[in-house]
Amino acid sequence: MTATAVRPAGPAPSDLPHGVAGMPFAKAINAGLRAALASDDKVLLMGEDIGALGGVFRVTEGLQAEFGEDRVVDTPLAESGIVGTAIGLAMRGYRPVVEIQFDGFIFPAYDQITTQLAKIHFRTAGRIELPVVIRVPFGGGIGAIEHHSESPEALFAHTAGLRVVSPSSPQDAYTMIQEAVASPDPVLFLEPKGRYWEKGDVDLDAPVGVGAAARTLDHAAVVRPGTDVTVVAYGPTVHTALAAAKTAADEDGTSIEVVDLRSVSPVDVPTVVASVKKTGRCVVVHEAPTFHGVGAEIAARVTEECFYALEAPVLRVGGYHAPYPVAKLEHDYLPSVDRVLDAVDRVLAH
Repeated sequence: MTATAVRPAGPAPSDLPHGVAGMPFAKAINAGLRAALASDDKVLLMGEDIGALGGVFRVTEGLQAEFGEDRVVDTPLAESGIVGTAIGLAMRGYRPVVEIQFDGFIFPAYDQITTQLAKIHFRTAGRIELPVVIRVPFGGGIGAIEHHSESPEALFAHTAGLRVVSPSSPQDAYTMIQEAVASPDPVLFLEPKGRYWEKGDVDLDAPVGVGAAARTLDHAAVVRPGTDVTVVAYGPTVHTALAAAKTAADEDGTSIEVVDLRSVSPVDVPTVVASVKKTGRCVVVHEAPTFHGVGAEIAARVTEECFYALEAPVLRVGGYHAPYPVAKLEHDYLPSVDRVLDAVDRVLAH
C-alpha cells in the first residue's frame, strides 16, 4: 500500500444486510468474512490472489475493494511465509485469516502449523493466544489436476492445539467462519470446494457465538432424524449421506439418521453416541482414505461408548489407500450414494 493510498472505511456492522437470503456456499463464506471484517478492525485476510482477483474460487471477491489492501492482502506464493507472518500478527493482537489456495499446497506450511501455531499457547502456559484461521478448499469432485483434491484433515486433527472444522451448508459456512475468526484458538477451516456452487438459504441474522458460546463450531448436528442406522459425515460427504438417506427411505423405507460432525477436532462425541444408542448401527463417511482416517477414531469411540447398544460393527466408507486419482477416475474413488447404501445394507444384515 502506498503512502498516499486511502484505506476504505468498510461498512459498519449495522450497514450489513439482514434477513434470509439464498446464496451459494462460496458466497456465504464471503458474507461471513465481510461481517467479521466489519465487526473487528483487527481482522485481516491474507493469501495468494485473494485481493483484486478474489481468490481462485472468488470466495473473497470484492473484499479488498471494500476494506482496502492493508486488510485484504495479496501475498507472495509462499505458504510457509504466509502462515509464519500470520503467527507474528496474531502475537501482536491481530486476527489473521489465511487462505491456502488448494489443499495440496498446505504442506510447505505444515511445519509452521504443527510445530508453532499449534503449540505456542501451550508452550507459553496460556499467556499467548494465536487466533489464526487457515481457510483450505479441500476434497475432490471438481475434475482438478494432481495436488488439487486432497483431504488432509487427519494429519491436522492428530495435532493437539488445533481446531479442525468443516461446514457442509451455506448457513453453517456463514456462521462457522465468523465463529472461527472469533475463536481464541487456531482453526483449520476446511471448505468443501466441490460444494462451493450449491445454493441454500442463509439467515444473515443468525447468532454467532464466541469461544465456549460458539453454537456451530464444535457442535455436531442431526441434520436428518432416523431410527434404523446412524450415518456420520462432515464437509462434502454430508450431502452424499443425505442423498443416501432419501434414497433408502424412498426404496425400502429404511430410516437413516444423518449426523453432521461439523468439527473433526474436537469431536462432539456425545451427539454421535446419543444417535448410535438410539439406532444401534453406525456408518462413517468421508472423502479421505479410511486407513488411519477420522472414521477410524469415530468408530473406536462409538465402539467404546455404545458397545452394549450396537447391533453390528461400525463400518467406514471413504477414499482408498492410494494417491488421489486422475480426474476421470475420481468418482470411482469418492464415496457415492451406492457405496453408502451398501454399507447400510451390511450393518442392517446383522
